[in-house]
Amino acid sequence: MDDTKTAAGPLDGVRVIDLSTVVMGPYAAQILGDLGADVIKIESPADTVRVGRYRTTPGMTPLNLNVNRNKRSVALNLKDAGEREQALALIETADVLITNMRPGALARLGLDYDQVAARNPRLVYAHAQGFRSDSDRAGNAAYDETVQAASGLVDIANRAIGKPVYLPTILGDKVSSLTIAYSVLAALLHRDKTGEGQQVEIPMTDTLIAFNLVEHLAGHVFEPAEGPTGFPLSMSKGHRAAPTKDGLACVIPYNPQNFRDFFAAAGRPDLAGDPRVNGEAIDNADVDALAELIDECAPALTTAEWAEACAKHSIPMAPVLELDQAHEDAYVREGHLLDTVEHPTEGTIRTVGIPVRFSATPASIRRQAPVAGQDTEAVLAELANR
Repeated sequence: MDDTKTAAGPLDGVRVIDLSTVVMGPYAAQILGDLGADVIKIESPADTVRVGRYRTTPGMTPLNLNVNRNKRSVALNLKDAGEREQALALIETADVLITNMRPGALARLGLDYDQVAARNPRLVYAHAQGFRSDSDRAGNAAYDETVQAASGLVDIANRAIGKPVYLPTILGDKVSSLTIAYSVLAALLHRDKTGEGQQVEIPMTDTLIAFNLVEHLAGHVFEPAEGPTGFPLSMSKGHRAAPTKDGLACVIPYNPQNFRDFFAAAGRPDLAGDPRVNGEAIDNADVDALAELIDECAPALTTAEWAEACAKHSIPMAPVLELDQAHEDAYVREGHLLDTVEHPTEGTIRTVGIPVRFSATPASIRRQAPVAGQDTEAVLAELANR
């Protein structure tokens, strides 16, 4: 994983300019970098992901290390006419531009789509923001919490657990990152067929509304409605991990036979005759009560014993991964989902692995996250020599 290692991933030969901050845009650009693209990050040291705890070098925060690998960093002040022109010259060499700057700021800097496309008509210009550009919320600031609220996710949580909490992960940012990545790939395919670049708009709120409603639109799929919104199993009060003899596990009997096998494994054959687990399917009205029985029976075995029993009877089951021990988990370790590497400035760090595998064009980690501006001189020299 040193900087001299080369590997031709499926996007080898594609150049991406990352003109984004925080997580949504940078994570999307990192995914494209993992897939082989040459990603150049144009940034200011004031980038939000560079603010916070660091070990050795200011700005080299855990979040920065997790969303900026496989990139080269060029520090340019876009408010300076000369440096802005250097940025535009770099964009002229690119296949993709990713930005989450607000439209007004982009226009003032001469970096909106129309002005950039005039210089690079083949460019795929991916613009991510909180709300649609043609809506009355277009200029509103947006963070993951506001998107969780505006997308209905807070309502889902409130109905499921009785509290209007935000999910304890930046789901809106990361789902939008994935949406940026696949949208860019689709636009590149179109460009390669036709030679035509285009603007792709990725609004976070729209993305998460579409994501949430796949299952939670439920009865409102029909007009008039044939039932309430909300996917019954996910909204159940019993939708939780169960306590085993030595920890926690997700044990999810999905059908009557699963439940009967589960009760037998727990040493409770008396429950196998329960009429709620002897029909053709589990009734949604019984889900909460059966969840209580799962909690009652699960402490009979250890997590490892449940893993063995559930595998034998094809009952969906997974131990709860404790984040503090993630690097010791056999599945994580064997899949290289967390590896220990030497960072050029930060020493020994853990890096999150690449979850997808390509048989012919493997993705790879070729560069660890750069210090802000560390590649400015080299990249601008390349530009001058083109």
